[in-house]
Amino acid sequence: MSRTRRPNRRRRRILLLALAVIGLVAIVPAVSLTTALAAPGNTTTTERAVEWMRDHGGGGIVNTAENWWFSNNGPKQGGSPDHGITFDTPAGSAPSPTTPPAGTQATTPRPADVSTPAGQALPNEGVWQPIGPSVAGAHPMYATQVRPDSIHTSLLDGLVWMDPKLVRFDLHPGLQEPGGAWKTPTQIPSGQRLDLLAAFNGGFRMQDANGGFYLEGRAQRPLVDGAASFVISSDGTATVGQWGRDISMGPDIVGVRQNLQLIVDNGQPVAGLDDNADGKWGSTLGNRVLVWRSAVCVDTNGGIIYGYGNGLGAQSLATLMQRAGCQRAMELDINPSWTTFNLYGAATPGDPASVTGTKLLPDQNKSGNRYLSNDSRDFIAVLARNGPR
Repeated sequence: MSRTRRPNRRRRRILLLALAVIGLVAIVPAVSLTTALAAPGNTTTTERAVEWMRDHGGGGIVNTAENWWFSNNGPKQGGSPDHGITFDTPAGSAPSPTTPPAGTQATTPRPADVSTPAGQALPNEGVWQPIGPSVAGAHPMYATQVRPDSIHTSLLDGLVWMDPKLVRFDLHPGLQEPGGAWKTPTQIPSGQRLDLLAAFNGGFRMQDANGGFYLEGRAQRPLVDGAASFVISSDGTATVGQWGRDISMGPDIVGVRQNLQLIVDNGQPVAGLDDNADGKWGSTLGNRVLVWRSAVCVDTNGGIIYGYGNGLGAQSLATLMQRAGCQRAMELDINPSWTTFNLYGAATPGDPASVTGTKLLPDQNKSGNRYLSNDSRDFIAVLARNGPR
């Protein structure tokens, strides 16, 4: 009798152990996913689930699904835009530093108006228009909209030119990207909001960026020679270039965000943007997939230009930035969830709590108030200088 019971007991123990292991294997990722979905920040449940999959070996699956979706649900062809080329101004348009006497403020020359690739230009298409409040008696930012090509004629992509003599730039980390602990807040702090003009998204997640992140005197990810880099100096000016060739580390550098390699160099789109040899322009969403994309560049006079919008592949993004007057440009983040340019203003003068944001492009996915609460990803704030440099 005992001989019969022992094998049965042994089998039961083995079965219970196997069930316990299977349960543990199932529970651990379930707990991890639940924790990720409940983490602080302003991302949606879907965005958090996708990011969790990328972090847990599912990046290839996500990339394949996104490529299939956007390839089969791309922007429509033909047609006309459903809105005119105008820009909403945030209530109050807050910043109003002291204005010097007339004629004492020299501003940086902005680029020529942007040509359209879609044939006959629409009213105001490619024409730079001042946006936001004046700073030191001059306009610090100009914006325009232009169609991406001659096929997707119902789309309008946005461009913003920023005067380095009138604005300054701050790099902010996000809650998840680039990771690590920082003194710099993951949102625009209250004390800076009355000087806040605009803010825009950073680059890819660091695991996909093929580059590094430098802030507060340390690199969270090592800076990579040859990488496209948005670099901020201690005086608040910024530039874009190839790390190790155009820019290298020095005592005046306070922030560096790297992302892939340059898409415009010496005023021309670089070769191979459609082919993406060796993945130098990223594996996320093939370069020929038309989707929301963003970029930032420096022009010949040191002005900074941000561009973004729908219907863009790597080649058409580079061409958009070239037409805007870029000398060196780098791609930033892509996908509707992550491309953002917001303008800010205070509804009540002098009250930072009343600052709200407005989307540059009305069909932008994220709220105009993005970056006024803790954000999951790094970003760049654009603030008014206190008078002339």
